[in-house]
Amino acid sequence: QVQLVESGGGLVQAGGSLRLSCTASGRTFSSYAMGWFRQAPGKEREFVARISWSGSRTYYADSVKGRFTISRDNAKNTVYLQMNSLKPEDTAVYYCAAVEGTLGTVVAGNYDYWGQGTQVTVSS
Repeated sequence: QVQLVESGGGLVQAGGSLRLSCTASGRTFSSYAMGWFRQAPGKEREFVARISWSGSRTYYADSVKGRFTISRDNAKNTVYLQMNSLKPEDTAVYYCAAVEGTLGTVVAGNYDYWGQGTQVTVSS
């Protein structure tokens, strides 16, 4: 059993930056690969980024590659999403998720645990 809590969302202008955090409890954090997903109104939840249990392997959606960076600090049981050069189309509720395994997955249905989400709004 894992509990995840996101924070760091807010309202920013296009071109700005935000850093999202997701803190986990209840299990050995390093036993899980982690992912970030987002969901805009009227749209399905989409993959953003994932990171392996060790932090050595990362993967990004094409839409955010080069702008977003996922990282983790297992000592703090926390995963981060640094978002730079934000665009209005990045506006969504962002969720972190955990899955048992080493690499993670881009498929939302494969994740075992989810946070409550944090709103990111990018104005033009």
